[in-house]
Amino acid sequence: MSALSAAGFVSAGLLAGALHFVLLHLNVALYVRRDGLGAAIALHMLRLAAAALLLLGVARFGALPLLLAAFGVVVARPVVVRCLAGGA
Repeated sequence: MSALSAAGFVSAGLLAGALHFVLLHLNVALYVRRDGLGAAIALHMLRLAAAALLLLGVARFGALPLLLAAFGVVVARPVVVRCLAGGA
C-alpha cells in the first residue's frame, strides 16, 4: 500500500468521523427536545448506517485500510468535541 492511499483511507475516516460526531451532537440536541423525537431517531439510524456503510466499503480493500479508516474516526472524536466545546 502506498503512502498516498494510506493517507486517503485515514482522510476518509477523519471526514466520516467528523461528520458522525457533529451529527451526534445534533442528535443529542434533538433527543433533549421533546418535539424532536422522530427526527432524532431517524438521524440516529442514518448516522449509524452511514458510518457502517463507509467502514464496510473500506473493508473491501483489506484489513489495513479498514484499520486506517477506523483510526481516522477515532482521531476525529476529540477534535470535534474540542471544536464544539469552543476550545478551538
